[in-house]
Amino acid sequence: MPIHKSVELNTGAEMPVIGLGTWKSPPGAVEKAVEVALKAGYHHIDTAAAYRNEREVGHGIKASGVPREEIFLTTKLDNPDQRNPEAALEASLKALDTPYLDLWLMHWPAPMTTDGKADKGHNWLDTWKAMEKLFQAHPDKLRAIGVSNVSKKFLEELLAIAEVVPAVNQIELHPSCNQQELVEFCVSKGISVTAYSPLGSDASPLLSNPVVEKLAQRHGVSPANILVSLQANRPGVTVLPKSVTPERIINNLKLVDLTDEEIQELFEIEKTAHFRACHPAWTGWGSIGFPDCE
Repeated sequence: MPIHKSVELNTGAEMPVIGLGTWKSPPGAVEKAVEVALKAGYHHIDTAAAYRNEREVGHGIKASGVPREEIFLTTKLDNPDQRNPEAALEASLKALDTPYLDLWLMHWPAPMTTDGKADKGHNWLDTWKAMEKLFQAHPDKLRAIGVSNVSKKFLEELLAIAEVVPAVNQIELHPSCNQQELVEFCVSKGISVTAYSPLGSDASPLLSNPVVEKLAQRHGVSPANILVSLQANRPGVTVLPKSVTPERIINNLKLVDLTDEEIQELFEIEKTAHFRACHPAWTGWGSIGFPDCE
């Protein structure tokens, strides 16, 4: 299956297939990571208010010298800000020092309080309605809006009330968490999918999985390249490898075409080794509709 270089969003915008993820990338390291990535040929950077590194990501963009209009920039609305998304949007724009976002995601369909508890008095669907209003009122600030960590069950609830179909659903995707039914559902509704944690997690067992190692040897690349390439070979999917190490950031750009048989071999890993690196239970909202989390 040939690799696509970008995915066309339902807004008509092109989203580069590979982006730099910045989750767990601390201030001090993330500025250089972003600068290195952009200078190496990345055109897509992903951050979030919850990562507490937006300001440094903005510094890295400036330091790279790459013009803002050549960069696809995503950030996310934090769970405790769901009651006041407008203020949160302004705070993100200021921190990133950018006049607009290419994509603004609701980080989780899980409103929370500032002290880390579930905010049971607020419905995440009301947050989406507020994001829609901001998107419609401020096309100069928001090029697209979307969601993250939204299951098929929750997405069906959203689509029943949405005026604006999310441009993207960013979810955990790797051979131990393929979520193929959810990916196919999203694509069928015109929603692109972005894969986070494509290697599985820090020190992932997938990097030493025999199938992954075999395919890496066959294609003359690293196991990480195979895992990132898997997502880039899925129709409608973009992918966010994450690193602050310059060599790895550059190496992660190497994508290879995988055959349907090779993709199926990687998908089969989940049958005996399923796991999720980011279980939703921490939000206080239970499984949020993910069957494997119930």
